[in-house]
Amino acid sequence: MGKTLFEKIWDAHVVQVVKDGPTQLYIDRLYGHEVTTPQAFDTLRDKGIKVFRPNQVIAMPDHNTPSDQQKVINDPIGRKQVETLAKNCAEFGITYFAMGTKDNGIIHVVGPEKGLSLPGMTIVCGDSHTSTHGAVGALAMGIGTSEVAEVLASQCILQSKPKAMRINVEGTLQPGVTAKDIALYIMAQMTTSGATGYAVEYAGSTIRNLSMEGRLTLSNLSIEMGSRAGIIAPDETTFAYLKDREYAPKGADWDKAVAYWKTLKSDDDAVFDKEITYRAEDIKPRITYGTNPGAGIAIDETIPTLDGLSDAEKLQLQSQLDYMQFKPGQKLEGVPVDYCFLGACTNGRIEDFRAFASIVKGKKKAANVVAWLVPGSWLVRQQIIDEGIDKILEAAGFELRLPSCSSCLAMNPDKVPAGKLSISTSNRNFVGRQGPGARTVLASPLVVAASAITGVITDPRKLL
Repeated sequence: MGKTLFEKIWDAHVVQVVKDGPTQLYIDRLYGHEVTTPQAFDTLRDKGIKVFRPNQVIAMPDHNTPSDQQKVINDPIGRKQVETLAKNCAEFGITYFAMGTKDNGIIHVVGPEKGLSLPGMTIVCGDSHTSTHGAVGALAMGIGTSEVAEVLASQCILQSKPKAMRINVEGTLQPGVTAKDIALYIMAQMTTSGATGYAVEYAGSTIRNLSMEGRLTLSNLSIEMGSRAGIIAPDETTFAYLKDREYAPKGADWDKAVAYWKTLKSDDDAVFDKEITYRAEDIKPRITYGTNPGAGIAIDETIPTLDGLSDAEKLQLQSQLDYMQFKPGQKLEGVPVDYCFLGACTNGRIEDFRAFASIVKGKKKAANVVAWLVPGSWLVRQQIIDEGIDKILEAAGFELRLPSCSSCLAMNPDKVPAGKLSISTSNRNFVGRQGPGARTVLASPLVVAASAITGVITDPRKLL
């Protein structure tokens, strides 16, 4: 019997299997940021243990990094976390991409763009959106702080093997529909727990036709439906993206690597524990209405009503809508927005800024809207400038900010005030995610751009 892509990578990294227990898995790359690593380093220090393979660990601050300036972090907790990360990396000999340097950015943007994340790798980080790196054909998983300590000490981790799921998307995406819409659509169909216990492989003609940036967006959101990982088989799109990246193999090593990477695909006779197929033509631009990413609708649809729901389901939906200040059966198109956010490890790449600029070019930002446009890395920011996108944004009344997680989460100055409505390209719309009492609807860069111009939630197809 053939193997799935997930099984090929997993099996190649098994050190040992504990009888009736977890698998000891070798890890090729550990990423670290300032929030989830301090206790892990303290564990090593307390036990007198060195980092086993420091060359396979990369760390950088991103969550607390301000997007308006990067000379100082005013929040004492955030500043302490960043300072602690720098000290820990210096003490243990770990490569550190400091705030404000050309190497810095959001860790899940920097890893792929530097060629640090490669096909066939096992990759972990103390961050749930580590699934992003699965887009290059890697097995990438978020882990807890105690597990970070395990990997630092041994370059291995104990993991229970997930089941395998394949999600196929077939057909041609319609105008105005992006990878973000694919992800939001799948989550709405499957719910936020629909892939719990699975490693998901995305496949089908639609996925093969996605750019690398689109694949990274899709894999990034895998965790939001409960998946342990999201992975896409590497192909010519992957190789073209990775070639000549700073840390990617060079010369004969590149040729050897590509030859191996071409074997990283599910065999024709591979058996998945679950398989689902969706049609690209059924997907429209999406918008969320609740307080989890799966609570979403097509932008021209209405919020579900309470009809036919159980008492528990009614209570759950109504509580979400009460927080969001929406009503059952309401149409969201035309609802005024206060804040617009373009960025995050979900949509902070060059393609996302190109898409945003394509909508706002020749137009003007609505006066009532506060907009934060935040690239995911210094490289992305430079690409924006090199392509003249910054001039398009400036002419439309927007400011290009500095790389940061920014308003994805309320851990830096970019917080949405209580009660204000933000339309965001980020990955989570939880209660208070963008600031205490803030209300968040998730959407693609095209939807956010259209809404920033009109001042209300807007279908981007009307501006294309």
